[in-house]
Amino acid sequence: MLNEKNVKLGKVRSSIRELFEYGKKRKAEIGEDKVFDFSLGNPSVPVPGEVTEILTGLLKDCDPVALHGYTSAPGDYSVRKSLADYANSQYGTHLTADCFYMTCGASASLTATLNALLNEGEEVITFVPCFPEYKVFCEHAGGKLICVDTREDDFQIDFEKFERALGDKTKAVLINSPNNPSGVVYSEQSIKKLSKILLDFSKKRGSPVYLISDEPYRELVYDDSIKVPCVMNYYDKSIICYSYSKSLSLPGERIGYVAVNNAMEEWQDVFAGVCGAGRALGFVCAPNLFQQLVARTCGMTSDISIYKKNRDRLCSALQSFGFTVVKPDGAFYLFVKSPEPDANAFAERAKKYEILIVSGDDFGRKGYVRICYCVSPEMIERSLPAFKALKDSYK
Repeated sequence: MLNEKNVKLGKVRSSIRELFEYGKKRKAEIGEDKVFDFSLGNPSVPVPGEVTEILTGLLKDCDPVALHGYTSAPGDYSVRKSLADYANSQYGTHLTADCFYMTCGASASLTATLNALLNEGEEVITFVPCFPEYKVFCEHAGGKLICVDTREDDFQIDFEKFERALGDKTKAVLINSPNNPSGVVYSEQSIKKLSKILLDFSKKRGSPVYLISDEPYRELVYDDSIKVPCVMNYYDKSIICYSYSKSLSLPGERIGYVAVNNAMEEWQDVFAGVCGAGRALGFVCAPNLFQQLVARTCGMTSDISIYKKNRDRLCSALQSFGFTVVKPDGAFYLFVKSPEPDANAFAERAKKYEILIVSGDDFGRKGYVRICYCVSPEMIERSLPAFKALKDSYK
């Protein structure tokens, strides 16, 4: 008999991917310019020109046997040292190469981390709305995902609800800031308060709660006054999962890392657990070519100013049409309140206007929809009459 749980996962694609495939079909039927696909968080900004130059140079100048060969299981040492040096210069940490495990994107980082930490039946708390795959990753590692609602007005952490969720089986807290799907950045005040609660709870219970920070959107923040706090400066038992998919527009290349905070006493055991999980899952030796690339692009990003313009234009237009929008600090999503209680029905109605948006039910928050604005500015302009007509249909 096959593993029925995995067969089911394989047969039922995520609703986001289903909507994306529907959009491709509609574009073929009626024309690409007539479909307004806001379903998938796929970067629309090209990679920086330097990325192409660096890749060309690596292919031209490096020994091809070494460049396309295996690295050590956690990744090339010189690459990991470059990432540690950059992190230390930017965030005041004291990381070494041995704190970093190179992965095929943030999903592999999260999966390896959760499998390293969790024993059967242990719980991971996260804050909704959140990325739907957290539940899949957590359950595959033998754990249980506990979802805690954020505040209604700004999607920041509701600490009263969070403290009630802490229990004997709590092993980790998983945060995502800037957040998918709300675009909210958890403030320094929130991170400080979260860290104190976790420290006090861990001391009282006599066993640690780990803080996992999922950070693929870390650089995608659009206002100078907004800063993404580095969790390692506030909580010792912290782990960062990172991907270059968004910052460098490299989602198809699948490159990222796990960084374990060496301020925690047991950091070497935690790192060994990540290595062991990577081994068991077959996640050893991330693509060497792109390891070499990211070591040479520390601090570089694509032109994210385009996303800021998209955010401002779309947010302003939707608000003028009567939609309720919490303006996001970062990432490239708007989380918009549905004009009717059933967000699934609203998303279906939007299809009649060729607008493809994802119900917030998939992110654990009913009554909202996610709109990805990592699209061309031209498509946003073309979509505005359709959004207005959609809102007017509720009058």
